[in-house]
Amino acid sequence: MDLDEFLEFATANDELGLLTVKAKTSAPTADEHLLAKFNEINDFVTAKGREPEPDMANVPEYMLNQRLNAIRDNAEQCAALSEFDAHGLLPAIALEEVAEPEAEYAVVTEPKEIESLDDIFSDDALGLLDDGAESIFTMKHVPQSIDMPSKIAKRKRCKDFEQYEDLFKACHADLKSGEREQHKFTGEQQIQQGQFFVLHGVMCYVADTEERVKKNGKVNAKLHLIFENGTESNMLLRSLATELYKDETGRRVMPKSENALDGMLGIKEDDQASGYIYILQSLSVNPEISSIQNLYKIGYANTSVEKRIANAAKEPTYLMAPVHHVSSYQCFNMNAQKFENLLHTFFGKACLDIEVADSTGKMCKPREWFIAPLKAIEMAILLLTNGEIVHYRYDLVSEQVVER
Repeated sequence: MDLDEFLEFATANDELGLLTVKAKTSAPTADEHLLAKFNEINDFVTAKGREPEPDMANVPEYMLNQRLNAIRDNAEQCAALSEFDAHGLLPAIALEEVAEPEAEYAVVTEPKEIESLDDIFSDDALGLLDDGAESIFTMKHVPQSIDMPSKIAKRKRCKDFEQYEDLFKACHADLKSGEREQHKFTGEQQIQQGQFFVLHGVMCYVADTEERVKKNGKVNAKLHLIFENGTESNMLLRSLATELYKDETGRRVMPKSENALDGMLGIKEDDQASGYIYILQSLSVNPEISSIQNLYKIGYANTSVEKRIANAAKEPTYLMAPVHHVSSYQCFNMNAQKFENLLHTFFGKACLDIEVADSTGKMCKPREWFIAPLKAIEMAILLLTNGEIVHYRYDLVSEQVVER
């Protein structure tokens, strides 16, 4: 049997499909996702006139800052986004020489005499000075079909402001009488048509919202906002949320009967507080424990935290030692099982791996003790309570909360 006959026989009897060559599938590109994230940074700079700063007290701005730094450190992403860099945020990408494969033999060439510009262009063997379609200014990684915004939302005079003026007067009257209250903004879910907010000291009213669209795992919609100073804007929902997060005086104005977390957790007037998320620090004198920096317990209690930790020194879950109550946060309608699952998914790789003996000598493995900076833990709790935690993760190397 010659080779051709053998191959024909093997192919015809390949019952397991071992000789079948499967076509390679390319992974979907992240171009649209990358551009959408970069445009959030562009929107921030347009609105604030500055780059986002690494302010841990302001979660949205902090995450924008981390995202911008990550893009700057990635030459390929910088090149792909250079066309859309409206504010000059990205560094210029320099051309890099491409190493030729090593030849099997050496070729010795005499250096050419350079006497004019023509000599330079004629000696451009690598095409570095070529202005053709493959130059560094040709966009190759970002689809040309992406629709860029034709304009950035800006405030302008509201021509029919008189239609809304009485609404603002009524809102102020309710605030004065106590029928309405101002609470700190805590989540994008609170932005609904008919709601009032205070942004940079100016009250605004959500007159209308377009249909909400989910893209890249995040919901957005165009809003029609009316401001008490007689201006209006077609700001995006996520842009308004970002500005409210950043503004330390930003507030949501709501009827007194509603709770500050109503829009986020579905709190109603007759709901009861379900418990507390708490942060503890061990006061153990055991060198194996006391030597660990940034060791904290994040727990959930249905009763008061003080009552929960009263016998900490006798319970293995508290490492058989007294604890320091760092802080706690009251929760409404919190599902304890869901809280624990989300927490362990988020900080799972930073979980303390240790066994301690209880009062009878039985070895136990405590849960919910994590090795992470306090600021990262506080940020995780904020993301947990506003429902955004699924879009972020804890990075062990940088010890920071980053986007997925």
